[in-house]
Amino acid sequence: TSSHARVGILNNPSSKIKEDNTAIARGILAALLTQNNNNNLKSFLSKLSKEETAKSLAAGTKIAKLLVPGMDDNTFEKKYNTLGLDLIKTHQMFCQEVLKLLPGQMAVMSNGR
Repeated sequence: TSSHARVGILNNPSSKIKEDNTAIARGILAALLTQNNNNNLKSFLSKLSKEETAKSLAAGTKIAKLLVPGMDDNTFEKKYNTLGLDLIKTHQMFCQEVLKLLPGQMAVMSNGR
């Protein structure tokens, strides 16, 4: 509820990291890195969090079909297409080696004042 709050995502997948099973994670990261309009970003992230979106992506829908009006489409697609799996693997290593999470385990981290 505060305009001073920040949200970040760390991926801690339980399965082997491949392009076909990281579409949502890469979509979230690409959106967070490229979109300046908070309303468009929230709408897109909300859309990505839905079960039917996951099923649609698994069935072969391209993520570009899910973009919301007003998003910077070109910048998003360029980042999404060039975002390698190494970043997600780094997230996974951090979660498991530093935070001591099990593969796939979720957690909330806070660094408030």
